This record gives sequence, structure tokens and C-alpha cells, in this order.
Amino acid sequence: MASDQKTEVRVRFAPSPTGYFHIGSARTALFNWLFAKNQGGKFILRIEDTDTERSKKEFEDDILDNLKWLGLDWDEGPLTQADIDSKRTNTEILKNSPQESTLSPYRSLYKGDFGPYRQSERLSIYERYLFKLLQENRAYWCFCSKEDLEIERQAMLAQGLPPKYSGRCSKIDPEEAEKRLKAGEKAVIRFRTPQTEIIFSDIIRGNIKFDTSLLGDIVIAKSLREPLFNLAVVVDDYEMKISHVIRGEDHISNTPKQILLQKALGFPEPKYAHIPLTLAADRSKLSKRFIETSLNEYRKAGYLQEAMINFIAYLGWHPKEEKDIMDKEELIQEFDLKRIQKANAIFNPAKLDWLNSQYIKKIPESEIKERLKNFVPKEWLKNEKLLIKAFNLAKERIKKLDEFKESAEFFFKLPNYKPELLSWQGMEKEKVISNLNILIEAIEKIDEKNFTLEKIENAIMPLTEALGRGELLWPLRVALSGKEASPGPFEIMDALGKIETLERLRLAIKKLL
Repeated sequence: MASDQKTEVRVRFAPSPTGYFHIGSARTALFNWLFAKNQGGKFILRIEDTDTERSKKEFEDDILDNLKWLGLDWDEGPLTQADIDSKRTNTEILKNSPQESTLSPYRSLYKGDFGPYRQSERLSIYERYLFKLLQENRAYWCFCSKEDLEIERQAMLAQGLPPKYSGRCSKIDPEEAEKRLKAGEKAVIRFRTPQTEIIFSDIIRGNIKFDTSLLGDIVIAKSLREPLFNLAVVVDDYEMKISHVIRGEDHISNTPKQILLQKALGFPEPKYAHIPLTLAADRSKLSKRFIETSLNEYRKAGYLQEAMINFIAYLGWHPKEEKDIMDKEELIQEFDLKRIQKANAIFNPAKLDWLNSQYIKKIPESEIKERLKNFVPKEWLKNEKLLIKAFNLAKERIKKLDEFKESAEFFFKLPNYKPELLSWQGMEKEKVISNLNILIEAIEKIDEKNFTLEKIENAIMPLTEALGRGELLWPLRVALSGKEASPGPFEIMDALGKIETLERLRLAIKKLL
């Protein structure tokens, strides 16, 4: 393989659409994306959907939707004639475009518009390479039944031997195999595994050795058009010119099988980086509640995209300098595969909540309405001015956007509170009414167009010297919020405006009468 200086960095994220997109998948995607961006390379998305029984469109849609939500845009995809016809933006260039799926040289014309590679659309490619392996006697048809294989496996285990295929079908003449296939016998394709030692250099873990004699002849396809994982991955990585394979350490055991297939097919070996597992805060196996929960559930709870990116990036990786908050551009600049740790990453829900609260505080006012649209009643969105003021008061206390509605509900509809709540430390009802009337009188003197926090405070604070701070401000805050705990009364008044403030104070007096 050419040196790094001459080879374009090309990485891939290759999920199977057999479940919802979760944080473990998101981390693999993010590490690949950050590395590609840092190196000025390409990030390829490939859907590994050859398992037709378990692959579902809803899972693929979930993967694509969440990648887009995270902002992990892929740089390439298959360009078909249909794409060309539907997006004919440059007739002269597109006239000579490829007529079938291929790596697109026209990516800039279509950025973000076309989908990922799908293995189910590449079956003829795998068939070609499977046929090559069979023709060169590097693979063969195996007719052993599941029952026979299980008997064989149990016998080996009983002898204390590693359970592997004995190779009984490896001596079947290809012509005989062909006849048996035509006769309708069921068979799979096995790869003739060379008995050797495989050593590969992992960017994170250093040199890793495997004795391939322990593997036996592995199954690589159910038929010529039904490739299994290891064969399809090897072919795709070659065809897509993948330079670095960045994936979870659970794939380490697949690596020697894939290297053997690469050698048999004459493919170059990509560089490997296997990232660590993620554990719970107490270092126990991470609960499915966290790692296998769909990213959609975190989105629905009001975790921000920026916070999720920041949090996920730190699962097994750390920057040069100690800092907790890094935006996407900073992560791109600093990301280095060599800074991924060998030890297991720790998933800390409290850290995620803290990070999210920090990003919530940073939301610009121009984005508040859009960010909250899925978390509040539609009618709240009609009063954007009040929504923004209510959010600015609540953002210091909430960790997730789904907490905002309960925190800010009183701004939009005053709850039905008990009149006793208006009394500060056993104040007489008459005294509470008197203080509320004094407040109404003071507020009425403030110009409605100049009803600002500063004017409100200047009008009311001098009254507390004579009437008492708690005696005046407690009933004021309760009358405005209907709650025992809420933001300060002046901030609430500034958000509600003069008219609504006076209405709520008069309602409080009615409750006491």
C-alpha cells in the first residue's frame, strides 16, 4: 500500500439496519467522521443490509435521520442514471456521467442529496469475487447439514479441541459440487483458510497476532448472491478504496479472517483502529438502557446535538489539554486516533446532563423558538417574545429541553393555586391584600412601553424598606407564578408585561376576599 502521504484518507461507517441507531453506533460514526475531516479525507456511509430477514427500512431511516441530526454528512454515494436525470444541473458534465452505481466524481453537485451505499444493491460485485475464489480453488461448496456440523462441534469440544470445521467437503471435486447444486442440494461457500500466523498493526493497540489454524475453513457466503459479513466487507473496502477501518474492538476477531481474504483476492490491507468498549460509571457492563437506547430517545428528551457530539467524542478519546467543552470544529482540529485510549470508556449520565445544561445556556435567542418547537404546546410558539424571556429565565435550572415546559408553564397559563400560599410566614390576609394593592398602585405608574426590569425594580424595591422584603415580594411572586418556587418576581413581570402582571395581582386579591 502506498505511504500515507500519497494515499487519500477514506473511512467508512457501515451499520446494519437491524436495530435503532444508538450511542455505540454514533461513537463509531463520529470517530470515523472526525478522522476524515481532520485528515482532509472522505467519510463513506455504507448500509450492510445483506441480512434480509433482520434488515428493515425503518432502522435504515433511523440511522440516516440521526446521522443528519448529528451533522455527520457523508461525502460520497452511488450515482445512478435516475440521480442524473432528476438533478440535471450541469448538462455538459452530466452527459458523460456513469450510467450505473459507482463512486461518484460529481459529489459536489449532489452534496447531501443522495443516499448511502447499500450492500443489497451490490450483489453482482460480490458474486464476481466469489466466483473468482471458487475458480482459483481458494473456496469451495460445503454441503454439510447443520445437524452434522453440530455433532462435529460437540465431538471436538469433548476432546478439548477448538470447535472448527473439519474440512470434509474441501476435497469434493468442483464438477461433482456443480452437479449436486443443480440437483437442488443446499450448500454454502467456504474459504480455504491458510494455516499461518497473522500479525497486523492496530493504531490503538499495537501489534496483534492470530493463529489462523484455530479458525478452520470459514463460511463466506450462503450462495453466489448471498455473501456473508466478512466477504462483503473485504470487497466493499477494496472497491471503495478504504484506507482506514475504525470500528469497535468486538470486530478484532474478524480482522484476521478479513486479512486472509484480502490476501487471497490480492487486495491491499487497510490500516486498523479498534476502539474500546463503553462501560457504566461503576465500570460494570453498560446497561442497554443507555448504550442501546435509540439516539431518538435522547433527542426526544431534549439533549442538544452539540452536547451529544461533545459527550460521545469523549467516550474513549481525550484532547491534548484538559477541557470539558469542545465544539465540532475544535474536535476536528484536535482529533487524533492515537489519543483513543486502550482502556474501556466510561458512560457517565451525570456528565451528559451537565454538558447538555451548558449548551442549553448558550442557545442564541434567534434559535430558541426552533429548538423548543417539539417541546412546548403550539400556542406557546405564537408568543415568541414571551417564549424567549421564559426560556432565558428557565435555562439556568434545566438540564434537558423537555424540562422547560413544566418549568415555564405558569408564564403561559397561571396554575390554580391555594390562596394560603400568598401569605408570607403567617401574614394576616388583610395585610397580604393591602400589600398587593400597594404593588398594583406602584406598577400602574410605570409606562407600559417602558416596562423593563430596571424600571420595575426601581419602582418596587424602595417599598420593601417600609413593608418588609418577604412581606412584599413573596405574595408578589406567588401571585405572578402560582408556585412556591419560581424565578424572581421582577424577572417574571418583565416577561409577562404590565397588563398581564396587573391581571394576576388582581386575581390574587379576589382569591383572598
